[in-house]
Amino acid sequence: LSRCGYHVGEEVCTAVQEVAFTLAVAIAYVQAAIQAGMDVDRFACQRSFCFEAHNSVLEEVTKFRAARRLWAQIMRNRFGAKDPRSWMLRFHTQAGGSTLTAQQPENNSVRVAIQALAAVMGGTQSLNTNSMDEALWLPTEKSVRVALRTQQIIGHESGVADTIDPLAGSYVIEYLTDEICRQAMEYIQKIDDLGGALPAIENGYMQGEIQDSAYRFQKQVESGEQIVVGVNAFQVHEELELERLSVDPSIEQNARARLAELRAHRDAARVSELLTRLEAAASSEENLMPLFVECVENDITLGEICGVLRQAWGEYIPPSWA
Repeated sequence: LSRCGYHVGEEVCTAVQEVAFTLAVAIAYVQAAIQAGMDVDRFACQRSFCFEAHNSVLEEVTKFRAARRLWAQIMRNRFGAKDPRSWMLRFHTQAGGSTLTAQQPENNSVRVAIQALAAVMGGTQSLNTNSMDEALWLPTEKSVRVALRTQQIIGHESGVADTIDPLAGSYVIEYLTDEICRQAMEYIQKIDDLGGALPAIENGYMQGEIQDSAYRFQKQVESGEQIVVGVNAFQVHEELELERLSVDPSIEQNARARLAELRAHRDAARVSELLTRLEAAASSEENLMPLFVECVENDITLGEICGVLRQAWGEYIPPSWA
């Protein structure tokens, strides 16, 4: 359970950390909603999660199984949810972008297939498969099609989607699931002791744990203890002959023209009024969501909304460690 996985910015963390930190943040959201007066069974069934899938197949499968088990326990025991739908952990899986290599990029198709297979066997509800050339540039149509066909072959030809929890009962699967649950709960308890997910983020606890695991992983790669095919082993001298994506410049030009037309024909006075209201509301305890909706309905762009919030709140700069 020491493999580095979940991609956070330019860092990666272990499977245990991914489960623990994801659920700790979810706990904070549920607590905030309850404190705001909402009934847990009215909103919990609408929650969904996002995880990443990486190359250690059995660990990835058990990671997803552990997350579902822990979330059901948390919702029942910690928050007293009665509706079985509130106990369910619905999740989307993103194939691991941090595992893609610029060296021998064709190998990435194999990595993505393994990751997608693990996600399906782990019970994901939806899936995003990376293209083999994403470590180099924006993917081409051909590489995107291969990524899509990877999902379709798993779904229609492999048979792994025909059975719920197909690896259940295997000793190693059950053992690893138990271990991830145990170790993730230790993390969640530590985060609780720090005051919850928000203080743990603000004081750099989660980021520090992720950076430590990323550092350990990088040392293992550089020492050769962790093999990355084509990077620190099985290397070849190669000239890349992959097709590059060519983006038509007219796409940008047309987008700029549409934006200019939007701004020219919208109600400028109404836009100014709403942005002023948003600036004032951002400095208060007012619920901003209705105001966001009103801004969008009046053709205020996401960039303009974020610009106001950036002026009011500044930008988050994570602490760094030596």
